[in-house]
Amino acid sequence: MRMRYEFLIGGRVSDTVRAAFPEFDVVEGPAGGTAIYGRVRDQAALRGVLARFDDLGLSVVEMRKLPD
Repeated sequence: MRMRYEFLIGGRVSDTVRAAFPEFDVVEGPAGGTAIYGRVRDQAALRGVLARFDDLGLSVVEMRKLPD
C-alpha cells in the first residue's frame, strides 16, 4: 500500500537533486528549505529514499506521513 510522505530538506536543492527524485514533487519549503513529497511504496522503499538523501548529502529536517 502506497503512503504519501513529505520530507523537509534544509536549504534549497539543485536541479541535479531535483532530477534524482523524478517520482516526487519538489517545491520551495518554509524557512528557506525544500519540501519533497509524494507516494512511497512500502517501508523498504522509504529506507531507499532516505538512503538517496544521505548519498546526496542532504539533511532531512523533518519527515512526515501525509493523509491520503
